Amino acid sequence: MGLPTLEFSDSFVDSPDFRERLKCHEFELDRTNKFIKDLIKDGNMLITALRNLSAAVQKFSQSLQEFQFECIGDAETDDEVNIAQSFKEFSQLLNTVEEERRRLIQNAGDVLITPLEKFRKEQIGAAKEGKKKFDKETEKYYSTLERHLNLSSKKKEAYLQEADTQIDKERQLFYDASLEYVFKIQEVQEKKKFEFVEPLLSFLQGLFTFYHEGYELAHEFEPYKQQLQFNLQNTRNNFVSTKQEVEKLMKRIRSVDQDYKPPGQWTMEGFLFVQEKRPLGCTWTRHYCTYDKGSKAFTMSNTDTKSSGKQVTEMFQLKSCIRRKTDSIDKRFCFDIEVMERHGVMTLQALSEANRRLWLEAMDGKEPVRSPFFSCLPAFLNESGFNFVRKCIDLVEKRGESLTITTRTLTKDQLYDKLKTKAFYYLLLHPVFILFYFCSSESDDQNYRVCAVHALVHKLPERNKEMLELLIKHLVTVSTHHQLNLMTVSNLGVIFGPTLMRSQEETVAAMMNIKFQNIVVEILIENFTKVIIRNAPNSHKNTPDDSKNTQNHSKNTPNCKKNTNKNTKRASEMHQNSKKNTHNGFKNTQNVNKNT
Repeated sequence: MGLPTLEFSDSFVDSPDFRERLKCHEFELDRTNKFIKDLIKDGNMLITALRNLSAAVQKFSQSLQEFQFECIGDAETDDEVNIAQSFKEFSQLLNTVEEERRRLIQNAGDVLITPLEKFRKEQIGAAKEGKKKFDKETEKYYSTLERHLNLSSKKKEAYLQEADTQIDKERQLFYDASLEYVFKIQEVQEKKKFEFVEPLLSFLQGLFTFYHEGYELAHEFEPYKQQLQFNLQNTRNNFVSTKQEVEKLMKRIRSVDQDYKPPGQWTMEGFLFVQEKRPLGCTWTRHYCTYDKGSKAFTMSNTDTKSSGKQVTEMFQLKSCIRRKTDSIDKRFCFDIEVMERHGVMTLQALSEANRRLWLEAMDGKEPVRSPFFSCLPAFLNESGFNFVRKCIDLVEKRGESLTITTRTLTKDQLYDKLKTKAFYYLLLHPVFILFYFCSSESDDQNYRVCAVHALVHKLPERNKEMLELLIKHLVTVSTHHQLNLMTVSNLGVIFGPTLMRSQEETVAAMMNIKFQNIVVEILIENFTKVIIRNAPNSHKNTPDDSKNTQNHSKNTPNCKKNTNKNTKRASEMHQNSKKNTHNGFKNTQNVNKNT
């Protein structure tokens, strides 16, 4: 049931039923007033919460903006560049959303709180004031009426007339107060339908506008999100491939003899204990030492910083190195060196007998330093190698799952392992691809990369180029069926990149650059016709070993500008070393061919 109607004529009658109906209206106004108070309180809490949320999101956005990704290696792939930039994109997106939220918060007070407070005070407050006046006039009128009715009829006529005039005046004031109160209380009940609801509607409209802005931003963000997901998946694939190679390297390092020296900047480096003579004897202090055989530079850095608090590094020019006889000193694994800067000998203690032998070999040159195996392989091919690769490819393409070679039955994965191994021996050997690896793959200009590979492919000897064409043509065929075999160009790059473009030194740093090897293989597959089948390019202006054009290209590619000069220098050095290693490897040609 709704509220009962209050008739103005009821004000004159002032019946008990009229009073009951009036109480229903008064109860409803009290309930509405309390609800508005609670709504204002909750609204202020909501605005405060939105303001705190906005501040937290802005702080989160600022943290994303300030963070800088650092990737392992001297350069980054396109995937890594986009991933590193993603935090700034996220930050910008959040800031745009927060701008709309801040407008919502700034308008919330004027749109919601102020109108509700105004309605409560001006409308409901006025009705309450009307009730007070009505109650006051009611009490005054009925008190006066009771006194008037108790007057004796024997009073003088003039006195009675004056009393009648007074009661008429009080009655009129009572009627006026009753009429005004009835009018006001019903007016408020009607006004609350719109003046109470309109502020809520305006606030919700602002809230919906904020949500709609978020929806529009999400729609605009969708293409970037899809590209980023693609970049993340490529990076994940590269990580899996790199992790496998690094684990293999770790296992090989773990299983080698103690006298193994990993490739590094120095001919020899490591900890040595140096004998230091004191007035009451001598002490042995641990130093980290390095030695460069070319310059004969020997450095010692004192790692015991407890007393002085800072590291002290000394550099010497080596004159001689002599193994210390066991019976001449009570310490094991010792040897003496003479340097230009000091008189007498310096006695050093190695960590083990094998470690001492490495130091002596480096300083005396009695035995050559172990060098990477693959750097001395010759670039010769023979017909048996071509026949093997053709047979592998033919069986993979024709029979797929179960393959038979001679008397052994191999799975497709095992056959691919053999195919990659053979192709590796035949394709890796020419050093020109190492040069591309350090220069072209770091450019963000795709056309430059393709042109560079095109030029480099046609620098290969004919037999090497023929083997490359044979293998890449097969990979193109495999990639065209990627919906069935899942071998996309990207996945083929992950599989064959580390094999065909293996670095000369097997280090963790080299493993981190597998991503660039994958890029080279992807370019070879995606641009097979242009890069391999077409004739040699007329001009080599896009090749990485053209220093002038490399510098010009670096100016046009800001992302590569930081590392281009350094990598070009490294590439040139590796190119020269590769030529020397290839020349030295000619002596081992027949042995390698037999193994192949």
